[in-house]
Amino acid sequence: MARRRTELGLLLLVFVIVAGAYVLTALGRTADVPADIGPFLGVVLALLLAAHLATRVFAPGANPVLLPIAALLNGLGYVMIARLDPDLAGLQATWTAVAIAAYVGTLALVTRTRDLQRYRWTFALVGLVLLLLPLVPGIGREINGSRIWVSIGPVNFQPGEFAKIALALFFAAYLVERRELLAVPLRRIGPIGIPDPRHLGPVLAAWIMSMVVMTAERDLGSSLLFFALFVVLVWVATGRAAWLAVGGALFAAGAWFAWRQFGHVQDRVDIWLDPWEDPSGRGFQLVQTIFALAWGGVTGAGLGLGDPGRIPAAETDFIFAVIGEELGLLGAAAVLAAFLLLIGTGLRTALQADPPFEKLLATGLTTILGLQAFIIIGGVIRVVPLTGVTLPFVSYGGSSLVANYVLLALLVRISDENARRAGEVPPTRRQARRATQAGAGAGAAT
Repeated sequence: MARRRTELGLLLLVFVIVAGAYVLTALGRTADVPADIGPFLGVVLALLLAAHLATRVFAPGANPVLLPIAALLNGLGYVMIARLDPDLAGLQATWTAVAIAAYVGTLALVTRTRDLQRYRWTFALVGLVLLLLPLVPGIGREINGSRIWVSIGPVNFQPGEFAKIALALFFAAYLVERRELLAVPLRRIGPIGIPDPRHLGPVLAAWIMSMVVMTAERDLGSSLLFFALFVVLVWVATGRAAWLAVGGALFAAGAWFAWRQFGHVQDRVDIWLDPWEDPSGRGFQLVQTIFALAWGGVTGAGLGLGDPGRIPAAETDFIFAVIGEELGLLGAAAVLAAFLLLIGTGLRTALQADPPFEKLLATGLTTILGLQAFIIIGGVIRVVPLTGVTLPFVSYGGSSLVANYVLLALLVRISDENARRAGEVPPTRRQARRATQAGAGAGAAT
């Protein structure tokens, strides 16, 4: 098929770029070709081919751009992590293999996205439990000021990364049922019409939950992400832009209250407004980031030739600053372009989806990727206050990588269903069997 051949060609191009960046980084640091170049190239090629073959078998009609963009961001992130900390690079390679396995497993298990709609309340419960799990005494862990980690035996992970997918599934399924009720204004508050208060419950619950995350877990980025996700989906489902104003006002009121009441929120805002007030203390991280971006200039210091070791948490929250220092404005713009292309492809998939659930789910999943990238990149370049979210596919972190590949698999599945619905690819055996059974049932009924 032409789509799969295009995807294979793009993946081979990604392989060449990642391999070249890996070699150049090693040459920049040690002036030698890395000793493990052979095994590295073999592992990268095997992972790319495994993901491609899974897409070819389970979703042959999927958009051919989604997987290569994710692989490019993942590969570039790995090169930067290997440049910063070889030990973490080994762990990231393992997590990448696990993430690819999760991608393949999701495509194999979720053969029809619509089937997920039946489990909406299960997803709501799972999302809520995962979101609040770090607050449970004994297993919740506070790292770098944020209580977003869970330790169960030797396993450490961020449950919020998986909660975002579960909540996106719940929001999409809930709004398919209630979108008409939410679109009809029965009461008015000034110029704004609001629906029946009984149907506003989930909106208020989402707002309260985002505030709980902000205050109890000290996780500003996730609180903004979860609340914005629901507001955007309500806007898309009802077609009423007033929901954006209502959601923005609710979040602004909550953020103002948190800023007035909690010291850690005031610190984040103060550092954002003026990092030079305390450049060797509270503003140290952001000041070093500014120096790194300035040192990178337009074309960058060169792979392996920068000095990113002075930036705290460079391999996680501030990996975009490392990219900006060593690849310059052009390299940073290329990463932004890759995210824009990924988000644009996700939104195009949502527009092409005809069933409401698939349309809302694709919108929600794309919103998660776009907002998360904006929140962390905006924090690095001082557009918004600093938060603790990761840059999707790029930052170090097993939870984030696995969750984002599961999210990607759902987008790939929806794009494959769009192609089948448009008659661009033949149905699978299971889909053909379902269509035959549905036709037989309709015939028996008549």
